[in-house]
This record gives sequence, structure tokens and C-alpha cells, in this order.
Amino acid sequence: MCEGEIPRAQMPEAAAAADSKKRLQCHPLLRGGRRQTSSSSEKGGYSRYGFSSSQIESLSAICETLIPPVPLQSLQDDIYSSSHDLDALKEFASASGADHPLPLEVAEVANEVQPVVLLITKVVLMLLATRLGTLLLCGLLCLDWRFPYIHRFPEIELKNREVILQKWSRGRSFKLLRAVFVLIKMACCFNFYTRTDENSENPALKAMGYKVDNTDNITGHKEERPLQKGIVDSMLADDSILVRSIKQKGVEITVDHDENICKIKCDVVIVGSGCGGGVAAAVLATSGLKVLVIEKGNYFTSGDYSCLEAPSFEQLYEKRGRLLSTDGNTILLSGSTVGGGSAVNWSACIRTPDSVLREWSVDNKIELFGSSEYQSAMDAVSKRIGVTENCARESLQNLVLRRGCENLGLEVQRVARNSSEDHYCGLCSYGCRTGEKKGTDTTWLVDAVSHGAVILTGCKAERFILRKEEDSVRRQRCFGVIASALSKNVTRKLHIEAKVSISACGAVSTPPLLISSGLKNPNIGSNLHIHPVLNVWGYFPESRSEIQGKSFEGGIITSVHKVMSEDCKLHAIIEAPGNGPGAISASAPWVSGLDMKQWMLRYARTVNIFALVRDQGHGEVKKEGQFVYQLHDSDKRNLTMGLRQCLRIMIAAGAIEVGTYRSDGQRLKCDGIKVEQLEEFLDTVSAPEGPLSQDEHWAVYGSAHQMGSCRMGATEKDGTVDENGECWEAKDLFVCDGSVLPNAVGVNPMITIEATAYCISKKIAKYLKKDHS
Repeated sequence: MCEGEIPRAQMPEAAAAADSKKRLQCHPLLRGGRRQTSSSSEKGGYSRYGFSSSQIESLSAICETLIPPVPLQSLQDDIYSSSHDLDALKEFASASGADHPLPLEVAEVANEVQPVVLLITKVVLMLLATRLGTLLLCGLLCLDWRFPYIHRFPEIELKNREVILQKWSRGRSFKLLRAVFVLIKMACCFNFYTRTDENSENPALKAMGYKVDNTDNITGHKEERPLQKGIVDSMLADDSILVRSIKQKGVEITVDHDENICKIKCDVVIVGSGCGGGVAAAVLATSGLKVLVIEKGNYFTSGDYSCLEAPSFEQLYEKRGRLLSTDGNTILLSGSTVGGGSAVNWSACIRTPDSVLREWSVDNKIELFGSSEYQSAMDAVSKRIGVTENCARESLQNLVLRRGCENLGLEVQRVARNSSEDHYCGLCSYGCRTGEKKGTDTTWLVDAVSHGAVILTGCKAERFILRKEEDSVRRQRCFGVIASALSKNVTRKLHIEAKVSISACGAVSTPPLLISSGLKNPNIGSNLHIHPVLNVWGYFPESRSEIQGKSFEGGIITSVHKVMSEDCKLHAIIEAPGNGPGAISASAPWVSGLDMKQWMLRYARTVNIFALVRDQGHGEVKKEGQFVYQLHDSDKRNLTMGLRQCLRIMIAAGAIEVGTYRSDGQRLKCDGIKVEQLEEFLDTVSAPEGPLSQDEHWAVYGSAHQMGSCRMGATEKDGTVDENGECWEAKDLFVCDGSVLPNAVGVNPMITIEATAYCISKKIAKYLKKDHS
């Protein structure tokens, strides 16, 4: 085992041999399996979850209502295909959300939300455990002619509990009940459809026809760890091992025992290893500089990935993929592993549109974006990450998008990808097991490590080291960063001294880091753009469609349609997502327990496409793990146009039923539908408000792109950083990620972020070379 590598699970040889054929071959952190959960009879009871036994009883009753046991026949009657496994189907039908340990897993998720939401949830569960509290929250449905006349929520008949939850979902007057409903529903459904046993299996997934490829030949790169010679994994270390490991990588480090700190010296320290940090590390290391990259996530390679949804979200995403806005309207996905978002994104490589570059260079007065230098940077990054223009075989979802557009006479374009033309992986959002996707972890960071860069994983930056500069125009100067290892065995803080410090931890994490460092520019954390999206779905049973495949197979984004007005104004773009069963079930409308199970059984042949807008609205991210966001009215109009176009495309491609993700389960059966009926339905489709609105119907928005929260500006009044990426307030402190973009780019931003980082880091290298000489 290489130094710094997280060891694979240890087990007796005989047991390992017996399990080798059954267990998914992957990294132990990504294997899944049920975590140890205590029952009320065990020491500590439910207190470890922060809930009382009566609160857990109420929670279990809600979970059972959301996912109830149903008659097998009710599921078989709804199946168009005979490919479902009967034994798995029986187990799926009888499964309940109250089955141990699902309610306890939901309780664990609840403990991660904002304190006020957790408090409200606990109060509601406590009231539901009492008769008077249930009467207050549930009304007449808890009453009975027989003693004791008023039932507690867990005692109410399942069918009546279902009506109660439906009222909570629709209720306008008591938004807090709706908030509790949304929290428990999302957590319950996600955990039910993602939890796995010791063999990484789930009967529900088997019943749905969802399967992760567990063949040994899925990748030819299982033993390759191209960054290993530059990795120092602080999670495996104690104080002495960490010091020794860093020294062995050629980095200067000393220990101050009096202050209990480690002092590290390098030329450049970079916080983050994604699209911005990875590019910057490569450019600066190949310029002859000693580069240290700090990454709080772990290092995984293609052979480590399992593509299992739950452990992948836990290990590869910020806040385990559960980063919700303070009002619960929007959920953000942001990578948190070596490679950052480039390790888990959907491979789309779209150059910055010319119209956007003109806006940024002319209106925002940032000459970089109108220069040949930027065009050359896009060429350079496209070449390094192996961008290919064609796709040998498209996925079911992209074929539906293409077929529908062609049948309607609409233009549909190919989307370039940073993978081979025959790359047919639909699970790259959980790490690419084939090893064909070229994120920074397999390209730029490899270049950096080969030129002496060191990547310190499991390490979190706390603040940059700033000192006042009386004679400096920028008032302060940065001398490095203070960081801490996430391992409990490492007790010393890390004081990293560098000539230049770079924040490249993304548009969600960079602003809180700068603010915690003492910077005051009001642009920091403001102007957050997120490319809000809403999905629609269409059902294409195999027996009724000539388009083959499953919704989770094949390249995720290979086609795009642009929704244009007659005056050639772009309103939205339409693409296909990569969503697993857990993410789909968490965001899907819940109208009844039976309906949800029937709908999820169709998962493999349910196509999703989404509308994405270049948002005029914006938000703020000032504190770690918290953000606010407000859609502009124009964004809602554009999303409405996009949603309606999505539905037309689905129907034109042959869907027998289509629907939106609005909370009431808005849907339309398409067989024999007339044009007038379709238009009447489309008139009811719009971009709804969020769960905490006063509207009866609502939806949760999604975002996988975050930009602009530390934007470039021609002056300090206009932005956080200048055209060189340097903070207006602090000399030698640079930002090199999506947060520096002036506003939303309107398309998948990987090429834009990498090209911008390439230009910034080239300027940093030139600056340091000049300073050194």
C-alpha cells in the first residue's frame, strides 16, 4: 500500500474470498452497507439521534405513510414490462418506511438541517405523540366514536394518515407543517431508495431494474493511482506521521511545540482541487513553483468508485449533496473530493458563448473576456481534458430529446464531452468507473504532481493570514493560510506560509473563507448565480417505444436544445440529467404511498429532461453551509417556457404519459391526445414557488452550477477581485474558481471556469517570476 493511501477494508482471508464474488469491488468508503443503528433497548436508546422514543414513534408513522406496504397486485397491474424480478417485487411491495433502521436514518438527516428547522420538526413530532397535539395538527381525522375518542398520530389508520400528509403538502396557512413534511419526505425517500446491505444490494432497486455494473472489466485503471506520489492523506495520520509524510514529499515543514503548530513553507498554496484549483496547480507547478494544494475531501480513482448513490453523495459532495437554501426552495450540488466538481460532473464541455463574452468584456469592462488570450485558454483546456465533439451511441434520455426535437422540427445540437466518443457511462455523477472522463484529478493535477506539487487531503482551510500594509494600495497582504486536518489524531494547526495564496474552493465555499479571513468587500458572497433547473418526466415503456435503453445508462449530456424566441433571444436550454433513484424519489411529487411506489417502478424507462436558465436573479452565501437565493420574475417566465417545451418534446418522442415535479403530481396521459387538450394542459404548467410559499402547489429547484459570488470587477466597487483574479483588499491573495465569473454564463460552466483559471494562473506565474527576478 502506498503511503497516504486510505487502506481497503481488512477482513480474514477466508471471509474475503467468500465475499469477493458478491461484494462490489470498490473503495470501502464508497461501498455502502447499513450503518450500525441502535434500538431503544440498547444503551443510550434514541438519545444519540437527539429524539425521544415517542418522537421516533411519530417519525416512524410518518415514514410508513410515505412508503407503505401495498398489495403486490397493485404494482403488477401497473407494469408494462415483464422484466421485473418477482421476488424483489414482492419484497418491494411489502417494504415499509417504518422498517428498522429507516426512521433512525431519517432522524440522522434531520440533525443536519438548520437548528430552527430541527426544533420545529421535534416540536411537531412531540405533538403528534400526544392526543391533543394530534388533534391540533391533524384535525377531525384523528377522532373516533370509540374510547379514547382521540387517536395519537401513530394510532390513526394508514389511509387517514395519508390524507393528513396530503393536507400538509397542500396547506397554505401552516407553512411549518409543510416544511416538516418536505424534510421527512425527502430524507425518507432518499434513504429508502439508496440504502444497501453488506453486498451493496437493495431489493427496491432490483425491483425497479436499476443495477450498478459490478464487473471486473469495467475499467482498465483499477490499480492506477496517478496522483499517489503527491498525496498526503491527513485522515490516516497523527501529528508525527503527518510531519514525516510532508517532509518526504519535499515540502519544508517545522514544528513549533510551544504554539503546537506545524509551519509549512511553499511558493503557492491553493485551497481546492476542482476546475479552478486543478488548473492553477498545473500551470504554477510546471512554471517551477513549489505548489501545495489543500483539499478537505478524499482522493479516489476510477477503481475506487462504486456508483452507489448514498455513499457517493456522502463522500463526493458538499454537505453530502444536501445543501439547501435557507427557505428550502433550492438544493445545490457541489463536488467535495480531489478533482472537485470535475470528478462528478456530467462531462459537458461548452465554450463560453460569444454573446456572454461580449457582455463581460464591454458591459462589465473586463478586457480579458474579449481577448485572444481567453480564446487560446479555451483551446488549451479543451485539448488537455480531451474534449471530443461526437458521441458514438446516445443514451435513452438524449435519444428522446433528439427524437422529440426532430419530430417537432426543432434544432438540437451535439454537446462536446471530456471523454471518448464511445463513452457510455450514465453514472459519472458518482465518479467515472470507466476512467474515461478527464476531470482535473486525471489531467491537470497529474501534471502538477509530476512537477512536484503536493496535495494534502482531509485538510480544511480556516482562514488566510492577512496583515496590514500601510503603504499598499490594497491595504492588506496575504502571507498564507491556516488550516486544520480533519483527523482527530492530528492536533496541531497548520500554518502554511506562501508567496501567493489562492482560494479555489468554489462559489459556495470561497466567500465564507474570505469573510472568515477578515475581508469586508460587500461583493464577497453576493451576486450568487446558480443556473436554476426544473425537471419534467416522460414514461416510455419498452413495449410501446422503439427507443431502447434505460434512463440511467449512457452518456448523461450529449444533446442540447435551445429555447429561442422569434427575435432570437435565448430563454432556456434543455438537457438530460444524471439522477439516481434516491435523488429522483426525493424530488418527485408525493401524492400517495401507492402512487410513489408505482411511479418508482417505472424508473428505468422514465426519461427526465430539464430546463436551465441563465438567471437574472441572484443570492448570497456569507456563512459556511448556508445560502439564500431569489428567482427573478424573468427567470420564472423563462423556466415556464422551458418546461412547456420539454413536455412538447417528450410527447413528440412518443411518451405515453408526461408530468412535472410540481407537488400535486401534475401529469398528462398522452394516448390519443388532441392539440387543444395538450395546449390546455401546457397552460397550467409554470415555474412554481418553493415549499414555504403561500401557494397550494410548489416545487424544489435544483442547481449544479454556482458562479459569481466573488466576481471580477473593473473596480473594487464592482467586484471582489480584479482582472488578474487578485483580491482588491489583499495583495497576493487570488481567487481562481467559478465565483470570479461576472454573472451566470448560461451553459455548463466547466470550460469557462478552467479557461478563466488558466488565464489567472498564467498571470500569477508571470508575476512571481518577475518578483523573484
